[in-house]
Formats: sequence, C-alpha cells, structure tokens
Amino acid sequence: MSQPGFRLTDLAHGGGCGCKLAPAVLQQLLARMPLAAAAPGLLVGTETSDDAAVYRLNANQALVATTDFFMPVVDDPRDFGRIAATNALSDVYAMGGTPVMALAILGMPVDKLPVEVAQAILAGGAEVCAEAGIPLAGGHSIDSPEPIYGLVALGLVHPDRVLRNSTARPGDTLILTKPLGVGIYSAALKRNQLPPALQAAMLASTTQLNLLGAELADLPGVDAATDVTGFGLLGHTLEMCRGSGLAARITADDLPLLPEVEALSRSGIGTGAATRNWASYGAEVILPDDFPDWRRALLCDPQTSGGLLIAAAPEAVQEVLARAHRLGFAQAVTVGTLHGGTPRVTVS
Repeated sequence: MSQPGFRLTDLAHGGGCGCKLAPAVLQQLLARMPLAAAAPGLLVGTETSDDAAVYRLNANQALVATTDFFMPVVDDPRDFGRIAATNALSDVYAMGGTPVMALAILGMPVDKLPVEVAQAILAGGAEVCAEAGIPLAGGHSIDSPEPIYGLVALGLVHPDRVLRNSTARPGDTLILTKPLGVGIYSAALKRNQLPPALQAAMLASTTQLNLLGAELADLPGVDAATDVTGFGLLGHTLEMCRGSGLAARITADDLPLLPEVEALSRSGIGTGAATRNWASYGAEVILPDDFPDWRRALLCDPQTSGGLLIAAAPEAVQEVLARAHRLGFAQAVTVGTLHGGTPRVTVS
C-alpha cells in the first residue's frame, strides 16, 4: 500500500529499533529500579537485561511476557506492522518460548494520517500473529505526534527450559542466525538511497519469525540465547558476557551481512543509534588498531527484528546450525567464542 503526499518514515524522528534509548541512558534510568528477585515465581526479571520477563505458573509452565514498539522503519504501512509484530514476538522466541497471544500497541497522529494507514498497520501485525499461530486479541491506541506500533507478546515455556542471556559457559560457540545491516538499510531508505532489491532483502529479514528459539529450549548444549536488536551485535553480546561473567571473541570476517551493506557503510550511510551505542559500551570492546570506522558501525548497527545470538557447547553447534538452516535461516553461522575473563568483547 502506498500513500500519495507523504512518506511514513518522514513522520518520525527515528525508526525501528534505532529508536531505543542508548544503553548508557537506559542503565541510568534503571539504576534505582527496585529488584524483583524476591517475587515468588519470577524466574527472569530486569537483573540481566534479558529479552522478556518469565513467571512460573506451575511445575510445567512459565509465562513469558514482553512488549516492544517503535516508529516506522519503512514507508509501507502494512510492512511496518509486519516488521513491528515480528520484532515483538522475537523476544518470546529468544527465551525459548512459544507465543500464545498478543495485544496491539498503536499510536497515530490522527491529524496527519488517514484511517486507512492505521488499518493497514494493524492488518500487517495481525498477519504476522496469524503466521505465528496466535490471536491478536486486543490492545490500546492513542493519538500521538508520531506513528508508533508494536505488541505486548505473551508465551509459554517449561520453567526448566527457559533460555536466558546470562547462562553461557566458557568454551561456548556464538552463533548468529540473521545477517547484519538493517539499521544501515533503514538509514539509506530514509535518504531515498535504498534500491528496491535491497528493500526486499530488508523486508525478508525483518519479517522472518525467530521460530528457532522455541526449538532450542529442548536441545542439549544450548546454554544461552538473546536476540540482536537495537544495541547492535556488540551491545547484545556484551549483555550476555556481563550476565554470564565471561568474555567474548568475535571474528569480524565471519559475520553475515545483508547484500551491499558493506558498500553502504563504507559510503558513510549509518544511524545515530550506532554512534550512541558505541559511546555507551565502546570502553568494553577491544578492536584491532587498524579497524575502520565503517566496520565498527556495522558491529554497533541497530538491528530491527534481528536474529538470535546463541551460545552453544561445541558438540551442539552443528545441530543448532542444521535446525536454523532447515527453518530458513540460510546465513546462520558461527561468529565467535566465549571464555573466562573480565566481561568484554574482543574483535579480531
């Protein structure tokens, strides 16, 4: 669906997971938030910056609860809805859960957008929920200065099989399931410099459900997982390192990239969010002396509806990759390792 007279991305100052607050700002906001660890049944709270909260319901079921929403990353309203819904459901999959229901979060500048645009956004979100096999059972809407859409996503997981970002082990291999570069693509799109073929590649990546996560919960040797979103690959790897008390080594040449994203990054196209990300956690990253700025930007690039970052024991790696490839994650690949040491990421 196209709307004459405006671009959806022109109505927002940011887009997708690039809208997230910088990691350093978020840490300040949460610094005085009381810990909820004493709450009976709460298995995962805010302590390790994990992807969702998890609450034990009984001996065999735990509730996975999360919410995620953002401003437009593309101009097509239906595609915006699809991307935002896929991104929100990813947090359930990243915890090893299976989604069971979702609620919509919608903010629209009612004086700027025709009702058909909001209808298309909602329809796109509903399509993704149907693909995931769950109902979009309600939600909430407000009149807001910028378009906003996302979901409250609820899922179930066995309490003993929750995937956390804080349980990786020394010697684990890091596996990344989707290519990097969504933020750079979105910046190029906002400048009208993203060709149709690359727009299609962006849409295919950001609307691919991270179904693999639900399978990994039952797979021996999968020690930890998270999804790579607004803080970029380095930021989410660091969260895993801090939570697990480990250090990581990432091999830059092994990282999967979206088509032509290297050329775009070399040309200077990028996001303000990548710069904010590096300012927040760069002191915990060791780069080679000759590491170029464009390549560093790729490592900090905010990934809207990005892939899973999985920490797996060496004997489980081939099975994880086989399952990922079977589910359509063609570029899933090993990208590094975890080892004992001060939590930090070394890039080679």
